[in-house]
This record gives sequence, C-alpha cells and structure tokens, in this order.
Amino acid sequence: MLKPLDRSRKAGVLAALLACTAVEAAEWSNTELHLQAGRLDVPTFAGGGKADHIIYTLQHASGWRYGDVFLFVDVLDSEESRFQDFDIYGEAYANLSLGKMRGRPVGFGPVSDIGLIGGVNRAADPNVRKYAAGVRLALDLPGFAFANLDVMALMDDSEGIASGGAPSENDTVLVDFNFARPFRIGDADFSIEGHIEYVGERTNELGGRVDSWILAQPQLQWHVNERIAIGIEYQFWMNKLGDGSTDESAVQALLIWEF
Repeated sequence: MLKPLDRSRKAGVLAALLACTAVEAAEWSNTELHLQAGRLDVPTFAGGGKADHIIYTLQHASGWRYGDVFLFVDVLDSEESRFQDFDIYGEAYANLSLGKMRGRPVGFGPVSDIGLIGGVNRAADPNVRKYAAGVRLALDLPGFAFANLDVMALMDDSEGIASGGAPSENDTVLVDFNFARPFRIGDADFSIEGHIEYVGERTNELGGRVDSWILAQPQLQWHVNERIAIGIEYQFWMNKLGDGSTDESAVQALLIWEF
C-alpha cells in the first residue's frame, strides 16, 4: 500500500510526464499574459488588514491527442512587506481524456467526456508543494466554450516548518468548476471565464485547524481585438488561505495579452 508521500510524488511525476508529452504534440494552444491590480485582504495570521497588489500571470492551455494541459504562474507584488511583498505561485494540470483514448464519446447526460487529471501546486515563499489527482467531468453546457468539474485528492508534500516554510498539512479534497462563456453585445466580443473551487478542512503539523475554503475568480473580459482584452476579475474567497476570520470580496482591474 502506497504511503501518502509516495502517492503524492507518483501523482506529480505522472502530471509532469503528461504535460511534457502534451507540449510536444499540441493540437491547439493558447498562451496569455495577465496583469491585475487591486486591493486584497491580508489574512489575520499575517497581520490582517488590506494591501494593494499587482499580479503578473503567465497562463497556458493546450490540447493534444489524448487530452489537454493547463498551467499558470503568478508573480505577486504587494505593498504589505509581511505578506506577499514578492512571491511566485503556480499550478499545472494534465488531463487524460477517456473519450480520446477510446476513439469514441464517453459520457452520460450533460457529461460529454470523463478524464483522469493530475497536477501540482507550488508556492515559493512559504515553500508549499501539493499534488492533486482525480477525475474530470467535461460538461456540455449550452453557450459555453468549455465547462469542467474536477474532483481531486489534494496531497501535501511540503517540508513544513523544518525548512523555514509554512506548516505542512494533512491531505484533503479539491473540487473545481472551471469554465468560459463567450457572448456578444452588438459587434463587441465578451466572455465570462474563470473557476470556483472548494478545498476541504484539514489540520497542519502543529495540530492547528485549517478551515475549508471557497474561492471564486470569475473574469468579465472585453476582447478589444484578437490579442488584447480588458476587464475585471471579482475575487470572492471565504476563509482565505484557511483563515476562518478572513472572507475576501475584491474587484481587480484586468489586462490580457494573448500570444
């Protein structure tokens, strides 16, 4: 029987291998640079209050013969010297489509496909590393460019306070709904896209409780042309970073450049 750490590493290695294969054999690809600016909450464990943030994001999605890949890297720059004054955070996921592998549709009702998904989450400053593995349900929703429901185990592989980072945590569950819904007003092209995630409650290595959270980050984008979009991102984060005393509701300005 695999230990939690072994399972975590195997999930991470699988995701990395799938990502490398997908990049080499991409059927379609989309890469974007995002610039966001807004005033975000600082969790109470980091001093509380609010701080102006600028976030630079490199985001990539591509499809390949047997599935698809999604990844992003955030560079966070905050005026608050004790919290995210400079940090790098990233996530990468690879999905294996059962329908593509079998050569025929696999689904039921609104589910158009089923996939096996694995990924890795990494934060530099707190030295956090987590792996995710589970199932993707691709949903056929009218008017949506895509809609996915991902249900995954979230496994912590951080070294914890011994490495000078944040306390390591128990494994938990991650449920994420990610989507894009284009629409037009007159001759103008718009879209609403983003994700809503739920991460379950867990405890850290010090025995402290880390509350479950709900994070929603929908974006309203106006596509000025094929390369440039502007808009806003609304961030709602109940129990931000597992802090039961911090519920965030913030609007950020958004600029997107598509390669």
